[in-house]
Amino acid sequence: MAMRVVRNLDLERYAGRWYEIACFPSTFQPKTGTNTRATYALNPDGTVRVLNETWTDGRRGHIEGTAWRADPAGDEAKLRVRFYVPPFLPVFPVTGDYWVLHVDADYQYALVGQPSRKYLWILCRQPHMDEAVYNKLVERAKEEGYDVSKLRKTAHPDPPPESEESPRDGGMWWLKSLFGK
Repeated sequence: MAMRVVRNLDLERYAGRWYEIACFPSTFQPKTGTNTRATYALNPDGTVRVLNETWTDGRRGHIEGTAWRADPAGDEAKLRVRFYVPPFLPVFPVTGDYWVLHVDADYQYALVGQPSRKYLWILCRQPHMDEAVYNKLVERAKEEGYDVSKLRKTAHPDPPPESEESPRDGGMWWLKSLFGK
């Protein structure tokens, strides 16, 4: 079953801060991470700077990457994203798909997945989302063939500073994630 993705995604409107409301757990995110968020900024060459952040035990873990349209001439919101790992010594490129399956007209919440259906994110411009909107996005994910029983809500108990300056974990979250922690 082919997935329906957003058409004519406005990357300028999509840029900015997004909070992870729920996701499928993955090996590249700490299991105990809270206040997880992503910040997207347009680069002059049309690519997007990606900054993913999460907090574990009061320390900021982060990784930076770059995203670009998979088909520059197409109108589908199918992007590719590349990170270099490990974050504390970025040497190895890891590239994946980032497909925007839904974004509301005001660009306040989004549903993001990828073709294998192994990863799924529900994002919002605020750290908390109305339950009716959340349920609508979960239903949309079901329609696209996702096993939504895997969704785990992300806690946002203590909003971190808006800036990127806070105690860092030195990339330890990444090492711990390799061992399932």
